[in-house]
Amino acid sequence: MNKEGKKLNDWAIKKIKKEYRDDVLLLIAHNTYRLEKDADKASFSFFYPVSEKAVGLAKTFIIDGVGYDLFPMSWERTERIVELEEDNVSVIADAEILYYRKEEDKKRFLDVQAKLQAHLHDPTFMLNKALEKVNIAMELYQTMMFEETTYKVRKAAGYIMMFLSNAVAYSNMTYFEKGHQNPMSDLMVMKNIPLDFIHLCEAVVNAESSDEIKKLCHDIIWNTRQFLSVKKGKGEETEYNHNFNDLAHWYHELSYAWREIYHWCDQKDAVKAFLRSCYLQSELDIVREEFGLEEFDLLGAFNARSLATYRKQAEVLEKQMISIIEKHGASIEVYDSVEEFLRQNG
Repeated sequence: MNKEGKKLNDWAIKKIKKEYRDDVLLLIAHNTYRLEKDADKASFSFFYPVSEKAVGLAKTFIIDGVGYDLFPMSWERTERIVELEEDNVSVIADAEILYYRKEEDKKRFLDVQAKLQAHLHDPTFMLNKALEKVNIAMELYQTMMFEETTYKVRKAAGYIMMFLSNAVAYSNMTYFEKGHQNPMSDLMVMKNIPLDFIHLCEAVVNAESSDEIKKLCHDIIWNTRQFLSVKKGKGEETEYNHNFNDLAHWYHELSYAWREIYHWCDQKDAVKAFLRSCYLQSELDIVREEFGLEEFDLLGAFNARSLATYRKQAEVLEKQMISIIEKHGASIEVYDSVEEFLRQNG
């Protein structure tokens, strides 16, 4: 840090001691997001207030072309960063304490940093966070597909690239220490990245039309999802539900969805058969994950012009579900009449 930078840090500390001694818990330095040529400037970044008066310490200004923002940080936002809900890991991980009011205040921040480091060394936590970022990118993509204005498409693409880049970093148990300063260079040195990730990101930047950008974003998201699905498969063994009586209870309820599908297929009502099939497919996907079952592809066989053939596929899957339940020792309660039910459940 140069002398001018030290002078500004000293100014902030002196101001706290003189005017806000009982109102500010900590003054924190963070400087990794600056350009290299500005790296030796003042490093104060934010402070933790303990009273409304402390807000008076906040100040934004510019010196010799460099903007400064001394702002109040809440512990709630800090927790969001620690939990990787905000992609500003470096703000906490690479921060330094310039001033603290009491030892317990200093310890509180150090404990927060330790918690963040624990997360960064937890493969399961980091992979789950990576998957969350991909989901956000997919939501952005869905909205982008309905945009026609080029600048809005480009903006969405930029955020998609950022969320996916963070997903890749998290899956590599790391983060972008310099934020947006060197993302592509940082990605190049990561051990594992999705297929063509850097190439596709660069192609987005060079793209000249909205349609091209949309296609490229689709490819980046697709490749990243495939990349993370492989990593997820290599992770810790999933805890499945081994109580197949629960699956039997599920079938008792969902068997009516099959009945409805058969009915609408027989009535040649493709719309109603399709809508009920979407519901059943969703339920099948849920129990497949819960019980660790093989994939149940119901809708893949749907054909509005051949509902009879589709009905047969639905029947195959229903029989397959019954077989799985019975093979695992659970029983399905089936009665031919109300009288039989009452007789056995009196």
